[in-house]
Amino acid sequence: MKLQMHSIHFDADQKLIDFIQKKADKLETYFDRIQDGEVFMRLDKNEKNANKIVEIKLNVPGKQFFAKHQADSFEAAADEAIEGLRRQLKKHKEKVVLVKQ
Repeated sequence: MKLQMHSIHFDADQKLIDFIQKKADKLETYFDRIQDGEVFMRLDKNEKNANKIVEIKLNVPGKQFFAKHQADSFEAAADEAIEGLRRQLKKHKEKVVLVKQ
């Protein structure tokens, strides 16, 4: 799956980009018609530790899915955002299958 990575106000290292790409590629096992997506990694300016935000948008035919999560690390935020997308994709696939029956 083609993902565009955007790191806002910092430079993401290749290890982080590869980690998110690898996790996101697993979403295709739940719904194989994902066209592409965008990932936004952002540092929040608050004083708390949980200041890393990951937002992911996925495009499928006729619909767009979005998940956003904030955590202590980009890896943890990406994991949670991808988990949210996984649930959305499974629900969407179930609806598509029901409509076809």
